[in-house]
Amino acid sequence: MNPGLGVVFLVLAVALVWVLATFNRFIRLRQHLRESWADIDVELKRRYDLIPNLVETVKGYARHEKEVLARIVELRTLAVASQGVASAQAVDESKLLMGLKEIFAVAESYPDLKADRTFLDLQRQLALTEDRLAAARRFYNGNARSLNALRETVPTNLVAKMMNIEPASYFELNTEAERVVPRVFAEGGE
Repeated sequence: MNPGLGVVFLVLAVALVWVLATFNRFIRLRQHLRESWADIDVELKRRYDLIPNLVETVKGYARHEKEVLARIVELRTLAVASQGVASAQAVDESKLLMGLKEIFAVAESYPDLKADRTFLDLQRQLALTEDRLAAARRFYNGNARSLNALRETVPTNLVAKMMNIEPASYFELNTEAERVVPRVFAEGGE
């Protein structure tokens, strides 16, 4: 066998192994991205399930706040229906959180509501859900960042182009919405 042909064969074999290894890295990262999105999805569904209970509890005390409550129901419906890319869904989630902020502002005006055990429990559950969502969002965005960095870095970008690897979108809330975490009142007032 010709030594030059052996070198060419070796170079091609190494290149093929590198391409396959890089492609498998993309596949693993994409799977991590899906898994981390599933964590977000679980917590979003939990939030969606808590909101109707919160609205009903507030209705019992704040009968004059029908517009705020109707808006929350509308924003929840919009968020539940949002199934697009993470960045688009984050827009709907930000709107929903801003609506929740209005409910908690309403609660400030009703001392009996702030002392209601059901309301307090719902606030605690929402606060815990928001904490879990923040952690899941950080994990998801870290995976998206890793995939996008691998996709854009030379020479792995060549494999990404060959395999048609799409960039991952981030799940980022607007800054004001990130700060909307239910404030849990102490029983019997603040």
